[in-house]
Amino acid sequence: MTPFVAMLRDEDAASLTEYALVLALIAVVAIVGLQHVYEAVSATLNNVSDKLTASQSGP
Repeated sequence: MTPFVAMLRDEDAASLTEYALVLALIAVVAIVGLQHVYEAVSATLNNVSDKLTASQSGP
């Protein structure tokens, strides 16, 4: 039996592949979630910056 065929029949390799897919899915979800957090923080900081600029220029 060739090493490639042995790898295909090995259940540990299948488990490793499943773990890799789950890890990739978690990474994608984390990236999307962090992107939304970044947008919210950026909007808040821009709002604070605008208010500070407006308060310095006077009424």
